[in-house]
Amino acid sequence: MIRLEHLTKTFFLNGTRKTVADDICVDFPTGAAVALMGRNGAGKTTLMAMIAGNMDPTSGRILSTGSISYPVGFAGSFHPDMTGAQNARFVARIYGVDTGELLDFVEDFAELGPHFNLPFRTYSSGMRSRLSFGVSMAIPFDTYLVDEVTSVGDAAFRAKSSAVFLDRMQRAGALFVSH
Repeated sequence: MIRLEHLTKTFFLNGTRKTVADDICVDFPTGAAVALMGRNGAGKTTLMAMIAGNMDPTSGRILSTGSISYPVGFAGSFHPDMTGAQNARFVARIYGVDTGELLDFVEDFAELGPHFNLPFRTYSSGMRSRLSFGVSMAIPFDTYLVDEVTSVGDAAFRAKSSAVFLDRMQRAGALFVSH
């Protein structure tokens, strides 16, 4: 369960106040898949960042039971000079999952071949997405955060990704944000 209690987020830019979340109170039940939709600039990604713990609310609080993922497929925290394997190993340690199992899953799933052992900075955008989605799916979160689902790779890889994600949804919930 994820509970938002009187959640408010306000930004100040050049003396202008912009509130993107205003006294939100809602419960997202464990195991449920919920979609939040809105226009660009409506605060969807900001809300996701607060739930993920990457941004603090201006006021209110977020309570949760169970584990919550970082935004699925987000590669912004990968170190450019570490290899794909080293980045995956680092994430495994952060989340306390078996490093060997995670590496085996990601190496097989992402289909990066020898690039898995090359620096992340050498990856194409598609390779980065494959690695980050693979790492996300290798960790058994109770709730997955999905911000603006994008298709990566060819049709076969998209089908493989969809199958893995649907399998995870048999045992977990998800919070999706999109237009």
